Amino acid sequence: MSDIWKPSVTVAAVIERDGHFLLIEEETGDGLRLNQPAGHLDPDESLLQAVIRETLEESAHDFTPTALVGMYLARFVSPRTGEDVTYLRVTFAGTVGEQLALRLDDGIVRVVWMTYDELLACRSRHRSDLVLQCVEDYRRGQRAPLALLATHPSIGDHHD
Repeated sequence: MSDIWKPSVTVAAVIERDGHFLLIEEETGDGLRLNQPAGHLDPDESLLQAVIRETLEESAHDFTPTALVGMYLARFVSPRTGEDVTYLRVTFAGTVGEQLALRLDDGIVRVVWMTYDELLACRSRHRSDLVLQCVEDYRRGQRAPLALLATHPSIGDHHD
């Protein structure tokens, strides 16, 4: 058993359309929460593939990443269970098409489009503080080119 500490790597998508942000409402161990389409990086996939997959699974929207918004290291301790996890969240901005007729991931209740003010008004329902921080960084124009990301060939047949 290794004693090396490892954060959980996740991806998230900040998607804005006509002044509204795409969020998902999901069942969690701590109740019903709002989040960007987000999830864990799977083995043998690139960060871009992960965010495209997670957005499709959680929102039934095809996602086209256009920029890196930021990388966020945060610790979460569940108030209900006491579970203590550190996450490295890689957040992307991008665009989506219309919602497809697909079944949403288990635990996802619905897709919601909210204005920034609506998002501010329901902070207590956010999955984590990173939901609002990522939107605020996006609104400030924080973007980095996707060319900063590289996936080594050892991960699989990926070229991003």
